[in-house]
Amino acid sequence: MTQETQTPQTPPDSPSQPEPQPSYVKLAMRNMVRKGGKSLQHFALSTIGILAVLIALAYLTR
Repeated sequence: MTQETQTPQTPPDSPSQPEPQPSYVKLAMRNMVRKGGKSLQHFALSTIGILAVLIALAYLTR
């Protein structure tokens, strides 16, 4: 009976395998946390702008 030697397999977290790129959502969330108030200010302005357009369209098409 002969014994066969097995080659060791590299673990899945070895540095030779590249990491997958983070998703767009993860990058956007990281950016939003880093910029803090500026993102909230832009979100508020966008919301107010969209509401203003909808109210103006409702008034003009009544």
